[in-house]
Parts: sequence; C-alpha cells; structure tokens
Amino acid sequence: MSDLANDQHISELRQELAEAQTNGYVGQVLATETNEVRIWKILLKPGERIGYHRHQLNYFWVAVSSGKSRSRLSTGETVETEYTPGDCRYFSFGAGQHMTHDLTNIGDTDLLFTTVELKRSANPPLAL
Repeated sequence: MSDLANDQHISELRQELAEAQTNGYVGQVLATETNEVRIWKILLKPGERIGYHRHQLNYFWVAVSSGKSRSRLSTGETVETEYTPGDCRYFSFGAGQHMTHDLTNIGDTDLLFTTVELKRSANPPLAL
C-alpha cells in the first residue's frame, strides 16, 4: 500500500471510529427486539469485517461456528480470538462505560455468532 493510500485508509478508519460513537448496530442483522433484549446475527466470511460499533449495554455472544477473528478496540489494543461452537463471553458496562471495536474474520471458515444485548443495563440503548 502506498503512503497516500495508507494515509487515506487511516483517515477513513478514524472517521468510522468517530461515527461509531452513536452506532448501535452491534451485529449485521437484528433478529428480534423486545423491551428486554436485542438479538443480533453475525455471519462473516473469511476476510469480511464489521466496522466499528459501540457496546454500552451489557451483552453476551455465542459462537455458532469455529474460526478466528481480530478485533481492533478504540483504545488501540488488538485482540485475536479463536472460537469453537458453543463458546460464549459476557460483557458488563457500568454507567458511562462502553467499548468500541471492529471485528474481522481472519480465519478460513465462516464465523457465525449470536449476540444478545440486555436493554436493562446501566446505560440506555443506542438508537438504531
């Protein structure tokens, strides 16, 4: 990648990160929403990415398939994770706390997740 192309890419990521502060789309497809939960589906083919988005509700995800991902957090940290079907992780946020990140499938298999946001959290849901 040329310096100019790299600078453009960095500029686009910074813009995406800034816009993510109000991006409540934490998955690709909102499967259902009630007064209590939002349930999201995520399917990433190898090399696909979900852009930056903000989590401020308590939530958990469940891996439906095996695979590997890379997530870049707004803090500058990068996390790589390997999954097997049934893996799950829970996140909790106090008032005013949040996490902003992206997610890229860096494996050679499709990644399929279900993410469940709990609307009765310390923070209000972001608008969709």
